[in-house]
Amino acid sequence: MSIIDFEAARKWNKISKDLQYRLINNVFCPNCFETTIVDYSIKSGDGGITLEGKCKKCDRDVARFIEDEE
Repeated sequence: MSIIDFEAARKWNKISKDLQYRLINNVFCPNCFETTIVDYSIKSGDGGITLEGKCKKCDRDVARFIEDEE
């Protein structure tokens, strides 16, 4: 994991470890469909955070948006 956005890291750390694990292991890849995201960074955005990284199976770029609870 690469942290380039401290606000995003703060939001990510508020999520339980169990839910973090489930989110990381349930990412859509246009090639493999459901996959695990690896080598990811975390960025803040409007209404949540985004994990941007690579598909574990095919190494394609993938992302996962996670909405804020607030």
